[in-house]
Amino acid sequence: MADKKQTLKLPPQSVEAEQAVLGCMLIDPEAVSRVLHILNEKSFYNSSHSYVYTAIANLFEKNQTIDNITVTDELKKIGKLEEIGGAYFITGLSSDAPTASNVEYYARIVKEKEILRSIIQSAVQMSAQAYESTEDATIILDQAEQVLFNLSQDAERGRFKSIEPILHDVLDNWGSRKKGALTGIPTGYYELDNLLSGMQKSDLIICAGRPSMGKTALALCMARNAALDYGHRVGLFSLEMSNSQLVERLITAEAKVDSHLVRTGRLPKNEWKKLSHAAGPLSDASIYIDDSAGLNIMDLRAKARQLKAEKDIDLLIVDYIQLLHSGVKFESRQQEISYISRSLKALAKDLNIPILALSQLSRAVENRTDHRPIMSDLRESGAIEQDADVILFIYRKYVYSKNEEDKGLGEIIIGKHRNGPTGSMQISFIDRYARFENLSRLKSDYIPDDLPV
Repeated sequence: MADKKQTLKLPPQSVEAEQAVLGCMLIDPEAVSRVLHILNEKSFYNSSHSYVYTAIANLFEKNQTIDNITVTDELKKIGKLEEIGGAYFITGLSSDAPTASNVEYYARIVKEKEILRSIIQSAVQMSAQAYESTEDATIILDQAEQVLFNLSQDAERGRFKSIEPILHDVLDNWGSRKKGALTGIPTGYYELDNLLSGMQKSDLIICAGRPSMGKTALALCMARNAALDYGHRVGLFSLEMSNSQLVERLITAEAKVDSHLVRTGRLPKNEWKKLSHAAGPLSDASIYIDDSAGLNIMDLRAKARQLKAEKDIDLLIVDYIQLLHSGVKFESRQQEISYISRSLKALAKDLNIPILALSQLSRAVENRTDHRPIMSDLRESGAIEQDADVILFIYRKYVYSKNEEDKGLGEIIIGKHRNGPTGSMQISFIDRYARFENLSRLKSDYIPDDLPV
């Protein structure tokens, strides 16, 4: 029986490109700065090349001359000169160096090979984790997704862009906008959109309030407005209510019928037609709901990435942040919430979409004469306050006063706006429909050009 020889596959590498990069750095001091932002010592497959690169980087950091002699001396200091083969190795690199004008091209080849090796290494590690099965599958999946994202980010490292084409793009974008047009996803509330210019890409937006203030109702109205009136695709994670309960609220709010009468079966027969009419437009809306109970942040990130890939969503809503779990152990709930808020911000940036996350407020609101919420009222607030780009508070005075003159009025308070003004605005709240509406179209000078008729 003949012996079967297996060919040993070497990891992706380019010794020639590595030698070319180092040779250029040795003969041209300007080549060093052009390479350092692309590569590091781990980018080189050949260990000798990695040591030489480290020596050059050390000299550059100390603002010292870089040539055969100084690099040889630096290698001697770090104890690697004999290991690479002595001074003759350095001389060989510089004497065989090509023109330094192409050094960035050679560096990109080296970087590409490094990324390919990292992919192989990560795949091996992920395979080993999967075989061992010492952790939950969702944790392993989240780690795998994070590894791949980090690799993609690393691939872009060092790619500077000239400001000129960016300026042209920005100016062209501004010039193409209609008067009053929004740059982000509309909420449907004109005064709020006027201040925010819509919900911006990569922003983490926190909408906070005490129980019964209407956080979920407001989020559903925003989802409805974005999807139905403006044609955006919306993902919704509901950790408190089932998908059927959410849809019930969407239909009754859209049909403007009393939700309590529907639930109790006492809705007049002539009102049922309104529900069927409302269901038509909603069925065409691009709203995707996940009502998984006990969802942790890693599950949410994985599902959100999948939803973005499959449906290309424009907006993600999370109801609500305190019902999320981290999936890992922390010393305190505050630390866990900090981890969750940072993860949501990173996810918004990763997917390049706004994330609207609802949040509960602490009971401190109840202990003040003026029950209007403030930043410190955010439960486990430290990280939420820091990570959020926009913080909205929903407040209805009627909940506390029970005065008829306050009934039907709500207030949205912008407590934080990283890139714009803060302020507050009144909106109308119709309790029977659990629906928020603009108080009056005449209350604001801002009316979008693309306002649906």
